[in-house]
Amino acid sequence: MLPYLITFLLAYLLGSLATAVWAGKLFHNVDVREHGSGNAGATNVIRVLGWGTGIPVLLLDILKGWVAAMLPHFFSLADPGSAYLVNLQIICGIFAIVGHIFPVFAGFRGGKGVATIFGVLLAIHLYLTLSCTGVFLLVLLLSGYVSLSSICAGIAFPLFLLFVFDTPSILLRVFSVAVMIAIIITHRKNILRLLKGEESKLFRKKDRKSPD
Repeated sequence: MLPYLITFLLAYLLGSLATAVWAGKLFHNVDVREHGSGNAGATNVIRVLGWGTGIPVLLLDILKGWVAAMLPHFFSLADPGSAYLVNLQIICGIFAIVGHIFPVFAGFRGGKGVATIFGVLLAIHLYLTLSCTGVFLLVLLLSGYVSLSSICAGIAFPLFLLFVFDTPSILLRVFSVAVMIAIIITHRKNILRLLKGEESKLFRKKDRKSPD
């Protein structure tokens, strides 16, 4: 039991690496949570601090999700390709996502977890993740809204898993629905702004006072 508990704890700590907060304070002397949308995520970093800071934050948030989901494989806790391994990866992924949203290293005020979820899914199901990424990019190119793109990709996740791809893990199916619900809930303010026509698009001039 101890190896599993240690693995889950490491996954949470990886998720808690507050890249957006640390990058803002280290390179710009700015707490990104006090500007823009107040969200400690890559999109708000891009808005508030620019692409030069936002892209590394995005990549690191993806990486920590991927590493967290790969911990059961690295520690040989289950046979490769087994449903049990996938289940352990999902549990580690959940701990990493919770860590990103409620980071112990940043006063439990984190981001929405979309990039970290992406990293987790990359480790678990590559082709499914690429399909959801295609949905995200298509909606982003058509609308310019990161929030709408994230929501659409989140909704596509369980639909692709149900109708296109197969998995031996029932937990992965449950996880896909949970991810969809979590993305919708964490974007509820964005949904309200979209309905009111007040949501900001990604490709616009940097403005610390505008919501993302």
